[in-house]
Amino acid sequence: MSSPEGTRTEPTAAGAQVPPEETAGTPARRLLGVPRQRNHRTPGEEKARAATTKRGTLAFVESPVQLLNTLEWAHAVQAAELTVVVLSPHDPMTRGQLRRMAELARDEGHTVRWEEARGGATAPLRTIGGLAPLLRRARRIVLGDPFSRYVQLLLTLTRARDLVVVDDGTATMEFISQLARGERLVRWHRHGSGRGPRDLVLAPFAATARRRLTPAPEGGRRTVGLFSSMPVDAPPGVHVTTNEFAWTRERFGPPRLTRAADIVGTSLVETGVVDEDRYREAVRALARTHGATRYFAHRRESTDKLRRLAAETGLEVVRPDLPLELIARRGPVGRLIVSFPSTVVHTLPLALVGTEVKVAVCDIDPTWLTANASPRAQGFLDGVTGTARDVQRLQFGQRMATG
Repeated sequence: MSSPEGTRTEPTAAGAQVPPEETAGTPARRLLGVPRQRNHRTPGEEKARAATTKRGTLAFVESPVQLLNTLEWAHAVQAAELTVVVLSPHDPMTRGQLRRMAELARDEGHTVRWEEARGGATAPLRTIGGLAPLLRRARRIVLGDPFSRYVQLLLTLTRARDLVVVDDGTATMEFISQLARGERLVRWHRHGSGRGPRDLVLAPFAATARRRLTPAPEGGRRTVGLFSSMPVDAPPGVHVTTNEFAWTRERFGPPRLTRAADIVGTSLVETGVVDEDRYREAVRALARTHGATRYFAHRRESTDKLRRLAAETGLEVVRPDLPLELIARRGPVGRLIVSFPSTVVHTLPLALVGTEVKVAVCDIDPTWLTANASPRAQGFLDGVTGTARDVQRLQFGQRMATG
């Protein structure tokens, strides 16, 4: 079944089917309950809009969450119309959510430029060549993933002196920590030195991007901003604006609440951090303990893993069409949402302000980690959990005993 709330299935026996991932290129659907905003402009306003597009703000996003937070940033700072460049990934679920978020961005009056940035060997050259004029004219660059090699390369081509980083989830916490320490930008879950042949080729671009994202000395012309809902201790010179999800709350909800609990999935198995068997055992225990009936899958979770999880737990697996903040705000949603350490333990309490929904986070036990997990993994995950505000923390021993 397909709906604005996600694609779902209700397993009743072993081998129950998990809903298929969306195919690439599926057009965005209109969102029920969200009126399309028509912008009727005079010729003078159209001319001003063209000037803004030519010399204004250029945003680069590669995930639905980045695009959501770009819309939140534009709302918070009352930014003029901006041009959003979607550097489309391969993953079908991510592409589907991005297309729906792109529709919302257009409804807000922004220009969306979809780039098949990874569509073959020549795609990067075509993309960079096509974006070069926009990069040279832009006065401000907004980006969602400073770790992205694509974004790091594009940053070397821009003359913009105003850079803004919007949340890419919990990765923002690691980015700020590395920036403050003057370290190379490396994702927290990567194992090893990150010095393979490709890394060495791209190292000069990464170094340039890090310099561009380092605040200029006091009185300098370059500014660096951060728009985040994460608990970060930004280095001196980085201007922080808090993301309170005001746009989400204004546009959606409040949600209708159900009696059962919901579980939020994670891609920690897919990234090689957590053992799959241990993960499924934990989900089964959480469902039994808290009376959960639905499992909201992360967009990167594999279909095979979800099929096994559905068969073993009896949970209804839902593949959301939009970021979970929007899904939860629109409802229906459980009165209790249980998550593993992830972005949503920080963002859902903000998106659901004024409702009776409670958010709980389940710790990752050290015995769940794989042999290939990064040495930094446990500390990072503990930090994500420990810094979450307005959530209930489920201790490992207590949870397993009651499960």
